[in-house]
Amino acid sequence: MRHFGQIAPEVRQRLFHQEPCAFTADSPARLLSVALGATLYSPATRPRLADDIVKQTGRGVVSMVLCLEDSIGDEDVAEGEENLVRQFTDLAARDGDDLPLLFIRVRAPEQIPDLVRRLGPAVRLLSGFVLPKFTEERGMPFLEALASAESYSGRRLFAMPVLESPELMYRESRVETLEGIFRAVDKYRDRVLALRLGVTDFCSSYGLRRAPDMTAYDVQLVASVIADVVNMLGRADGTGFTVTGPVWEYFRVQERMFKPQLRRSPFLEGQAEELREALIEHSMDGLLREITLDHANGLTGKTCIHPSHVLPVHALSVVSHEEFSDAKDILKPERCGGGVLRSQYTNKMNEVKPHRAWAERTMLRAEVFGVAHEDIGFVELLAAGIPA
Repeated sequence: MRHFGQIAPEVRQRLFHQEPCAFTADSPARLLSVALGATLYSPATRPRLADDIVKQTGRGVVSMVLCLEDSIGDEDVAEGEENLVRQFTDLAARDGDDLPLLFIRVRAPEQIPDLVRRLGPAVRLLSGFVLPKFTEERGMPFLEALASAESYSGRRLFAMPVLESPELMYRESRVETLEGIFRAVDKYRDRVLALRLGVTDFCSSYGLRRAPDMTAYDVQLVASVIADVVNMLGRADGTGFTVTGPVWEYFRVQERMFKPQLRRSPFLEGQAEELREALIEHSMDGLLREITLDHANGLTGKTCIHPSHVLPVHALSVVSHEEFSDAKDILKPERCGGGVLRSQYTNKMNEVKPHRAWAERTMLRAEVFGVAHEDIGFVELLAAGIPA
């Protein structure tokens, strides 16, 4: 699979200076953690789940979470488990389907080995499990169950802990909780693909819900948690993990209080004013702003609950030609001693040592999402990826 693989090859050639790389579920974890991109969640009880997965793959989805937790009722868990086994068996029997990375979000540790056993040969389609409300105390049994299931199945299985517990939200317990989470995930570092943020649960601790014209970063209580999670768990010194962006809850707005957040000029230049209006109508201007702020705050990828959110996440993950040029200059072997240089675009200073970690992350993102041509922006990428 590859990002923007749903677009015709000749269109990709027109859009990309460097096309996104191909990858599989067996690719290195460092690459996969970035390649997750927009991870689409779906309730495990959907009766045509196998068909849904294939359909979304054709629309550019490369990672999905099939949820047995908050998205279904307590009374539906057994049915959801049975449905997952049926749907995985169905998918495994099909030939030629290029499937996304598939994860199951469980409720309890014992579900992990049980589901792996029940999936049988179809477990080859499973990339891992999403672990809810993760703390050191609650999370270790999940990670131990994952290790046991991996040993039983003979297949590499990843964990994606969700950081969403009240202990993280409350200031007096946050640092201690983050220290405990680090101890747990560091012990199983080779199997922790990414840490996911459960911002909806953070808000629930205070009876809050952000409006469609506000981002997670406008809610200061939430923004403070994101900052501390990245500070302690997302460092670029080799100790950190990939931390993914929070879910965007909206996909259509009936009425808005504030002005739209998308400037007209990029869309007019690309002759895509209708696309701008459609994005505003479906509350995508707020999503685009939040994705941009995710990147600025050290987050990679995003949890998504609607297929329409996937393309904006991927379009804004493509590395611009200017970013690529800067990163490539910074990482030249002859620059390893440091120094300052003017960017090739002659609009900024590139300081080799302080910007090196940024450049390395940018080049990994360039490998996964590609590098746009010099005259291509996110508007063209969005327009090209929308199904006809």
